[in-house]
Formats: sequence, structure tokens, C-alpha cells
Amino acid sequence: MTTTLTLHYHPLSSYCHKVLIALDELGVEVDKRMLNLGDADERAAFVDLWPTGKIPLLVDAGRPVPETSIMIEHVQRHHATPGRRLIPEDPEHALQVRLWDRLFDQYVMTPMQALTADLLRPAAQRDELGVAHARAALASAYVWIDRQLATRRWSTGDDFTMADCAAAPALFYAFAYVPPAADVPHLTAYFDRLVDRPAVARTIDQARPWFKYFPGRAGLARRFHDPALG
Repeated sequence: MTTTLTLHYHPLSSYCHKVLIALDELGVEVDKRMLNLGDADERAAFVDLWPTGKIPLLVDAGRPVPETSIMIEHVQRHHATPGRRLIPEDPEHALQVRLWDRLFDQYVMTPMQALTADLLRPAAQRDELGVAHARAALASAYVWIDRQLATRRWSTGDDFTMADCAAAPALFYAFAYVPPAADVPHLTAYFDRLVDRPAVARTIDQARPWFKYFPGRAGLARRFHDPALG
């Protein structure tokens, strides 16, 4: 099948997972190109394409489409299988979806990535205070997300949306660092629904060979990663 869409990505990246889940949900095929930012020539070519040098990056007929939420909305508008949506038509519901998409990105994905970044530093350069703040931010976020989920199947209601595409990888990796406590049962049940969702499960399966490189892999549940693999 030919496609005008190219996705520059890495299978271990949480933000790439967000887009991969959305593409699957929307029934959209892309040409996936795994990017090795450790290769100087490959990095230089990518920065020429998109100056921030961040992945994922969607390219549609030669036009770069950056930022995950923008990518998902672009794909829904121009390429989605008819009848499939991740951003509702109703404007008020759409605002809630965009809000919760941002909340998962900013208050779960961001502190999770701070914990990952700290593990990548030399031991002498570790930031104990920053780690403590990131862990506290995640624990705090879990509480108000749990409250949101008390009466909802998905993050904003009965339908799986862009916000849930953001939640799945954010929580997947965050739980490896700060597992949910007993006082957030709605969040724990929601996470189980997320990882059972076919599009999410497929994305996790495709990433399994790479989990041995995830700095927080020791905290991944055995159902996702066998510690014997590293």
C-alpha cells in the first residue's frame, strides 16, 4: 500500500508510542523510519528536516508535521479511515480531550522523562532533589487522575480519544518509576484497560525488544519485560 505519510520515530520513545497508538486507532498506514540520533550524519539530516531534532516527526508529502497532538489532529482531518475519530466533533468534548491530552503530557510524561534523564547521567551528576520532585509530581498526578476516572471508562468519557493515546505510554513508563498506590484504584483499573486495548497492546509488543534499553526497566512488570533479558 502506498502512502504519502512518513513517521520518523524510535520504538522505545513514549511520545512515539502516543502517535503509533493513534495511527492504529485511526486506521492509517505510514512509512515508519527508525531514527538513530546517535549517528551524527543521520542526526544532521534530521535536524535539516526539523530544527528541534525531536521525534516523532510526521512528514506528509514532504511537509513536516511536528508535535504529537498536532500530528494526531492532522491525521484525523486528512487521512483517517471514515468513521474513526480521536477528537470528538462536539466542541466542548473536544476541549476536554485536548485538555487531558495536555495534562498527561505535562504532568505524567514530563516528570517520567525527568526520571529517565537522571538515570542517563553519570552517578556523580545525579540530581536527588530533582528526582524527589519528579516522583512527588507523579504521585500527586495519580490522585487527581484517579478522581477523574471515578465515573469514566476512558479519560474523558465512554470513548477512547487522543487523551488516552497520551495516557497509555505516559503511565506505562511512569509506573515503572512510581507504581500506583492502593488509594488510586480507578487509575490502576484504567491502566489495565489501556494495556488491553488492541492498539496499545500492539505498540507495546513492537517495543518489547527495546525495553532492555529503557533506563527504568527494573520497574517494568514481568508481563511487559523479562528481567533476564537485561
